[in-house]
Amino acid sequence: MLDQSRCIGCHACTTACKSENEVPLGVTRTYVKSVDVGLFPQARRAFQVTRCNQCEDAPCVAACPTAAMYRRPDGIVDFDKSACIGCKACIAACPYDAIFINPDDHSAEKCNFCSHRIDAGLEPACVVVCPTQAIFVGDLNDPTSRATQVVNRQPVQVRRPEKDTQPKVFYLGATQMTLDPLAARRPEGGLFMWAEQGSVSRQVTSGHPGSANSSAAAVLSYDVPHLVPWDWRVSLYTWTKGIAAGVYLVALALVLVGVLRADGRLWMLATPVIAGALLAATGAVLIWDLEHRLRFVYIFTRPQWRSWLVRGAVFISGYGLVLAAHFLLGLLGTSAPARWLGLAGAPLAAATAVYTGYLFAQAKARDLWQSPLLPPHLLVQAALAGVSALLPAAAWLEPRAVPELLVLLTAAAATHLLMVLGEATLGHPTAHARLAAHEMHRGRFARFFWLGMAAVALSALAPVIGPVAALPALAGLLLHEHAYVQAGQSVPLA
Repeated sequence: MLDQSRCIGCHACTTACKSENEVPLGVTRTYVKSVDVGLFPQARRAFQVTRCNQCEDAPCVAACPTAAMYRRPDGIVDFDKSACIGCKACIAACPYDAIFINPDDHSAEKCNFCSHRIDAGLEPACVVVCPTQAIFVGDLNDPTSRATQVVNRQPVQVRRPEKDTQPKVFYLGATQMTLDPLAARRPEGGLFMWAEQGSVSRQVTSGHPGSANSSAAAVLSYDVPHLVPWDWRVSLYTWTKGIAAGVYLVALALVLVGVLRADGRLWMLATPVIAGALLAATGAVLIWDLEHRLRFVYIFTRPQWRSWLVRGAVFISGYGLVLAAHFLLGLLGTSAPARWLGLAGAPLAAATAVYTGYLFAQAKARDLWQSPLLPPHLLVQAALAGVSALLPAAAWLEPRAVPELLVLLTAAAATHLLMVLGEATLGHPTAHARLAAHEMHRGRFARFFWLGMAAVALSALAPVIGPVAALPALAGLLLHEHAYVQAGQSVPLA
């Protein structure tokens, strides 16, 4: 329980936490955010203790592929650093920006209520040092505890209730300007974003009239930098994975309708080689993005099956085995078994293409990614990437199939453009999604987005410009992936 009407912003909880848990410089398990609220002469400074919310339905626990994040029987969401692979899925999933990578040991950590002290019958360090008793803990199943009595008898609030994580950190006497991470960034009068430098936030207006005057109603005066867990390597991995899946799906479909020869080198050898090489690149990028790269085997040796990282690894592994078998059959020159292999290869390739949509959906913090159309859109992108990757090989090994591939490229490019334009022109249901979309279409990532759109639009002219259309298609997809992944993480959460 955090009684914000008592908090004086002394930061004793932050320093006690750092000392007790040996938290290094540059990161915090708990900190005190402050917002200047009101207009002179009725202005005041409001404080908020910001930390992990110990959710009953914790998104970080569901997203963690190795159960390094787990919920104890007493309700504390704790972590096991020895099991952490540093995938940062927990950071992407947390709606409260409460998890970070420790720069010393490269493992994820956060506030765990000083669980080692709880187990010893002691209170957390922050509770002990708070000079105004603004922080207190208790068992909600114990009707005599102070926390239970306050929750049951007084109007308390939680952060981000719309995320339905059932947080167990309750705020008493907090202002909406501190609870809502966008309230001090979104004054009346226009769209408004913040660029954060260190722990001090700097105002950046969007040029709308009245923004400068109305911002005085609530100014974020102290915060910590907003962290982006997934960098350009995640964009690259979604791109390589789409190519790897799309090559097989497109080639198999063309074999079944008779456009490609079932015994031709394009299907028998080039398809598994291209798809296998891109799938291997996908695995390499995934491992490269881990903080503990040698621990990637934990995904298979100690899997947490609710995580879509684990499920995706199974799909990729199964698909890789199909491609290896296909290649061996191609070397032996037996085409019939290769076609029958498609009964397993097609669903595995499709699952490889679309599982990222479900992985992104587990990132509850990122509203832009919460779209039911994301899996089918990823399948369309895989088709576009696959036909683009097949075109150069077809021009060399099976030229008669090139006209059909060019028509298919046009259809896939047009479908992708329509889906992107639909998402760009339809309204988004939450402020977080709207601000992320603004960053993608008109903000920091607009250059990547519009260059990607222009490149894919150029590739739609494939029947006119020929197989060279594959290059702008692939480049446009990569640019779009980068804009989408980065814009989705651009909105501050705390």
